[in-house]
Amino acid sequence: MHNYLRSVGFSKVKKRKELMKILQDVMEHYDEKVAVENHEEGVFIEFSKYYGSDFGVSVCGQFDEDQEFHSEYYYPFFHGLGVTTQEKVTVERHSDKESFAGACDDLRIGITLIFYLQKPSEYLLESGKNNFTGKNQPLTLSGLAREGKILFPVMKDKEAVKVEQEASRNRTQLIEAARDGDEEAMENLTMEDMDTYTIISQRIATEDVLSIVDTYFMPYGIECDQYNVLGEIKEYSTFRNTVTGEEIVRMTLESNDMQYDVCINREDLLGEPEAGRRFKGIIWLQGQIHY
Repeated sequence: MHNYLRSVGFSKVKKRKELMKILQDVMEHYDEKVAVENHEEGVFIEFSKYYGSDFGVSVCGQFDEDQEFHSEYYYPFFHGLGVTTQEKVTVERHSDKESFAGACDDLRIGITLIFYLQKPSEYLLESGKNNFTGKNQPLTLSGLAREGKILFPVMKDKEAVKVEQEASRNRTQLIEAARDGDEEAMENLTMEDMDTYTIISQRIATEDVLSIVDTYFMPYGIECDQYNVLGEIKEYSTFRNTVTGEEIVRMTLESNDMQYDVCINREDLLGEPEAGRRFKGIIWLQGQIHY
């Protein structure tokens, strides 16, 4: 059973018989079907069915020589809104099946973002037509969360917010210059990190860490596409799974000046989401490339 199936409203599915009923429903009553006919191992097919607003389940597989469909794998998905980033994107196939991982260097986060690529069939079609270059590729990131909690915001005045935004823009410019080999930018970043460490060391003695750290976006565990996130809620909405009736909470978060959407089963969310509050949790990062 997929660990994040509960994130799209199937928390009660525990037996393989129940799972196969859902997958059969996806293949028979799909909302989207994409076929890759020139695939080297046969016709690759992806069936997708929505069970709510922008979330659902996809089933991928191939037709053999006798025109019989063989399901290879499935995955729950959640499509975010807007464009998260337009940095260079690299895509590589997983070794065990026809699925893909993407990587993107976003200067605002400061790390290489690795995500699970949605719509692999679309990627196969577009890359076959040479429509995927990876350069300045519009990318929408979204996350599925198995559990999370709502935190109160950090109290800030308007002037402090402006100063923080200006500092963030300056740091992004320094990182970009350092990436291009600017030694002065590297030295400035090193000095800035040392100053930050000194300030945090002084404050941590009397303050809670979550009042010092406003937001973060960090790799989590061994799997490279899972992240521990803390983000400010910009807006939120609730939907219900059309089959199970389970309530799903959709939140637009901002971490390190980067906006992305997260969905979570209401039963797995501790606290009441509100705009201005913060969400803390572990997410499975997915990405949709716009060609």
